[in-house]
Amino acid sequence: MTNLGTGIPLMCTNASMQVERLQDGLAAVVPGQRKVSEIKNNEVDMDIRSLQKPLKDQYRNDPNASLITIRAKGGQTDVPVACSVDIGRALYHAEAHKGVGGAGAGACSGDLLLGALAACAQITCQMVAAAMGIPTERIEVTVEGDLDLRGTLGISKDVPVGFESIHLHFDVAAPKATAEQLRGLREKTEQYCVVMQTLMRPPSLETEWVGQVLEARMDE
Repeated sequence: MTNLGTGIPLMCTNASMQVERLQDGLAAVVPGQRKVSEIKNNEVDMDIRSLQKPLKDQYRNDPNASLITIRAKGGQTDVPVACSVDIGRALYHAEAHKGVGGAGAGACSGDLLLGALAACAQITCQMVAAAMGIPTERIEVTVEGDLDLRGTLGISKDVPVGFESIHLHFDVAAPKATAEQLRGLREKTEQYCVVMQTLMRPPSLETEWVGQVLEARMDE
């Protein structure tokens, strides 16, 4: 979250990659676990398996086909405390947090970041449960992040800019699941959640400035 409110969310898990790994690897976690095709009265699980099979075959035959680039683009609005975020498939509106001068009516970039983590963890947990054949009555993920706004406002150099801690809470109701199944659910959910793994092991980040900024530097 910045003091200008430019929010670009991290993207959620790629279903193709996850299901490919989940269906191939989860049987080893819980011995005797039913296969997805053996789960009765669950059309969603069957659809996932059938939809992913050609993709799995493609990625095995051509590993380069599994490499993707996800893009998000921020756009200027008529006020400096808001922006648009275009991810290609949808357009979002982001605002600065009211603690740094925003109206507080829309999602700030911090909300979008935590929302991406919540969505990623939620979907991953649901997919893992389905792949493992665990019947669930409830799966709810809550994410909270703590930060000190003095950092992004430049009030104190001793205060870091950005979240200092993030808490991820899973509320899972699966009364028919065994303790071993629940351990496997937690292990694989955390292992295959792309946004969680990205935050825990940050990738390299590069910046590039073009336009008038580049021209001004060349004129010096």
